[in-house]
Amino acid sequence: MIEQNKIVVVMPAYNASTTLKKTFEEIPFKIVDEVILVDDASRDNTVSIAKALLVQHVITHSENKGYGANQKTCYKKALEQKADIIVMLHPDYQYTPLLIEAMVYPIVRGVYDVMLGVRTLGRGPLAGGMPLYKFLGNRFLTWFQNLMLNRRLAEYHTGYRAYRREVLEKINFEQNSDDFIFDNQMLSQIIYAGFEIGEISCPAKYFKEASKIKFKKGLYYGFGVMKVSLRHRLHKWNIKKTRILEGL
Repeated sequence: MIEQNKIVVVMPAYNASTTLKKTFEEIPFKIVDEVILVDDASRDNTVSIAKALLVQHVITHSENKGYGANQKTCYKKALEQKADIIVMLHPDYQYTPLLIEAMVYPIVRGVYDVMLGVRTLGRGPLAGGMPLYKFLGNRFLTWFQNLMLNRRLAEYHTGYRAYRREVLEKINFEQNSDDFIFDNQMLSQIIYAGFEIGEISCPAKYFKEASKIKFKKGLYYGFGVMKVSLRHRLHKWNIKKTRILEGL
């Protein structure tokens, strides 16, 4: 807890047995009050490891519902637990938990409503092992999204995020996709609703267990990102309304 703000870390997990322990043990529990892990029907022993680590809340999906659906369960549980600040941390150890404090403090102090740990600042993702095709796709999509959403973010595709409770209460994240495009729909909603977004540099590691989207799925994801961005712009111009932005 920081200045009476309850900090909850949520971990959307899928086949994270080889990296979960290392990720969990780096969480700064001097400020983090609770951890919620949602397992999306893993085929390994992610759940048993989480329980052995004494993760406070372990939730299991009976069937694989998708990355977005996993986050929906995470956020609903965090709000039920009266979290003031919710940090999404992938249990695949791609993003270091050591930056949680840096992610949280700007929100506590009222500077930003949302914080992103981005990979494209500092030495950049290529130094961490990001495949070239992913890097080029990331750069093009971020350029396109900044153009359509009228922002200047360094990256839209990071999975390392922190939210003020009011953000998750305001946007209707349950309307969003159950797949990977969920993250970009969230940012579209957050920007449209007028919340302030901050960014910090976060080194990212790339290895087999930490890279879930392959080339073919990456193409599908890229077209989905462009579709979300175009819909955001058309909604802003009152040309064609999109459901996820209504009421914001």
